[in-house]
Amino acid sequence: MQESLPLTGFSPFRSIRIPSFAACDTESLFTSDRGIVPQHAARAAEERGFHTFYVPEHTHIPVRRSAAHPATGDDSLPDDRYLRTLDPWVTLGAVAAVTERIGLGTSVALPVESDPITLAKTIATVDHLSGGRVTLGAGFGWNTDELADHGVPPQRRRTVLREYVEAMRALWTQEEASYDGEFVSFEASWAWPKPIQEHVPVVIGAQAGPKTFAWIAAHADGWLTTPLDESIPEQVNRLREAWAAAGRDGQPEVRALRPTFELLEEWEAGGVTEAVWGLPDADEKAVLEHLDRLAGDLGL
Repeated sequence: MQESLPLTGFSPFRSIRIPSFAACDTESLFTSDRGIVPQHAARAAEERGFHTFYVPEHTHIPVRRSAAHPATGDDSLPDDRYLRTLDPWVTLGAVAAVTERIGLGTSVALPVESDPITLAKTIATVDHLSGGRVTLGAGFGWNTDELADHGVPPQRRRTVLREYVEAMRALWTQEEASYDGEFVSFEASWAWPKPIQEHVPVVIGAQAGPKTFAWIAAHADGWLTTPLDESIPEQVNRLREAWAAAGRDGQPEVRALRPTFELLEEWEAGGVTEAVWGLPDADEKAVLEHLDRLAGDLGL
């Protein structure tokens, strides 16, 4: 995905109090080695009623890149935290240890930059230790130079991600798991712990479009919007059409970045299930003040 800022979760629509509506307000923290530590941010978000806490992933940023950032259109970066992101699963493990209820999500992780068997174990362990709170927000990867350093052919990254998701789901759910793909292959194996959740949600962070929506409908549980997406309710309708065409039951989850108070009612009516608010790159005092204001405005 166009990497999203990490968000701390809460339920923005909770203040609307519509019993049939399950949308949530969440927070995203672009974690780095400066500013508030994630454990403190997540615990504060949980105390104020937010629903999910999101963090991003970049293993590294190659200095020389041919890939353009989606927001800038060239090799410049919109934020120097891309160079400084913390490991998402170590971070969420630390957050799990100091919280009890808040969901633990990635916005977004780049699974294809890890070994799939090891990553499946890591995610299952965080879900197990947290009591079943993990959501895997995954991206295809805009930074193709970064992917190439991990041995991922940029033009095949969607196929690689599909195989990773399928293989990890096998390890999470089967007593004797196996997988035979082009990029992932292993024979019958035991792997515990299994996640607490019967089904770890997988939401795809990628810019709206027919190709993205077809992939989500075929392989994922929902969509995480990007900062570049507009007219979200219209895009949700297109995603739902792809969902129905794929024969999927129910409706996809839609977790939308960059909400505004003016948009919440429209988003609710249009099928958004979670609004994701960003936290500032600031010290603890400033972040806590920001959370207090936002929670108050949302009626949490």
